[in-house]
Amino acid sequence: MLVALEGLPGAGKSTLRDRLLADARTGGVPLDHTGQFSWLSLAATRTLVRLRAGHSSDDPEEAVEAACWDLALHARFNLTPALARGPVIADRLSLSTACLLALVHRRPVAEYVERLAEQQRARPQLTVLLTTEPGLCQARIAGRESAPRFTDRPEAAARLTDLYPQAATAWTRCTGLEVWQRPCTTKADLDQLAADCLAHLNGSNRPSAI
Repeated sequence: MLVALEGLPGAGKSTLRDRLLADARTGGVPLDHTGQFSWLSLAATRTLVRLRAGHSSDDPEEAVEAACWDLALHARFNLTPALARGPVIADRLSLSTACLLALVHRRPVAEYVERLAEQQRARPQLTVLLTTEPGLCQARIAGRESAPRFTDRPEAAARLTDLYPQAATAWTRCTGLEVWQRPCTTKADLDQLAADCLAHLNGSNRPSAI
């Protein structure tokens, strides 16, 4: 099973990922993790690096083709081999890529969701969209030592706050796959998210009210 963790910078994705990996290790679950991109195509990587810096392509189609090609490579060379060994968590995947494309090129996010969803081997069976309040996300980012990225900027984060729920709706509409929308604000939130995700990975599927 592939589970994707999505949401604003500072929403708690890495914290949840690390908690899931630790709890899975304790529980004997062979859980692996991966990132958003494969970085296996030099041409696609050039485009994606520019995109992540907030630079649009002269041809928006070039950007989405690069994202789709990278995702196809990710599925073939990273996700499929990892999934053969057990469940995998992706710290961001197609929804984050679709939102980034929509943010930079000012296009409807559903267009990009539909294109990325065509890569069926890269579709997560479960997507967890962290809906942590944007102000708290910004406060968490401010405490980081690393330099802020394009998507960390308040104006970008404000737009992403609108784009992520739209992307989640489009994803469920075109794939029929599940998206949980939960905050990761408190330790209790984190505990519940971790428990529900592990239960889902173990097949017992006992999420609390969404």
